[in-house]
Amino acid sequence: MREKLRALTGWTLAPDTDAVPRHQAVGLAFLRITVGLMWLYNVAWKVPADFGRDSGNGLYKFTGFAVEHPVLPPYSWVVEHLILPNISAFGWLVLVAETALAVLLISGTYVRAAALLGIAQSVAIALSVAYAPEEWPWSYWLMIAAHVALLVGSSGRVFSVDAVRSRVAALAGLQRAWGVLALVVGLYSVVSSFDDPLAARGPGLRSTDLSISLGTFNLLGGLLVVLVGAGLLLAARGLAVAALAAGGLAVVGALLLRIQIGFTDPLLGGNATSVAFLLILAVVALADRLPAGSTTPAPSTSSRPEGRHS
Repeated sequence: MREKLRALTGWTLAPDTDAVPRHQAVGLAFLRITVGLMWLYNVAWKVPADFGRDSGNGLYKFTGFAVEHPVLPPYSWVVEHLILPNISAFGWLVLVAETALAVLLISGTYVRAAALLGIAQSVAIALSVAYAPEEWPWSYWLMIAAHVALLVGSSGRVFSVDAVRSRVAALAGLQRAWGVLALVVGLYSVVSSFDDPLAARGPGLRSTDLSISLGTFNLLGGLLVVLVGAGLLLAARGLAVAALAAGGLAVVGALLLRIQIGFTDPLLGGNATSVAFLLILAVVALADRLPAGSTTPAPSTSSRPEGRHS
């Protein structure tokens, strides 16, 4: 049993880069990034410290649907008696989990572990809101199915940190692509912030109609993202210190935003999506610092000795 558990853990943490046809790898990567963008967009409305308890909105409201419109009565009891009275602690767990999902899936880092977390989070959301008014229960079946596909597929073989960890792809290409994107996001925020350079909620590349966002940044936040992007481009050209600088700067920016959002006006004019976007840039910048790995076959669930058949 211990060996099976060790094998399962090793498979979960191994790079998700099994050999598959190129078109299949690209399609699965598209699915991975799309699902990651879903988490990236929706993390923005989980706002501490009370997560909507005082206003009766936000995470508190949607979690409460499990009590008002129960899907599974035992789960509703847990929500009513344990989760809602402790929504601040629970809210932080949700915020951390969904931020991790956005970062890991979009960057393609530890994809199988992220997929397992995504399955669990999708089930929890379904049990809370599937029967609520104007909800479509199939949304949550599709969320679960998408994460299952990511778990058993090979969605980390293209445009991912997992591909770098398993030596399937070079880090330079990944850093170059994210460096260009960071420059675009940062420059857009800088130019769009001239009217109100220190706004608590800066502009950003996003579309509320399409529910897609890469975060918001004011002038200071935009300049920080530009510097991170420039560092990634220099790192892609082989300047190792630039990768460290870019990763460190992105982490500092993310932490600064995280400790301010919900408590005071963010100095960088961002939201929780901005935090996750900066962490994605940090992971890509420091990808070669992560443990390397090779493709690991899925552990067998059969208890029969090899070579014996009934």
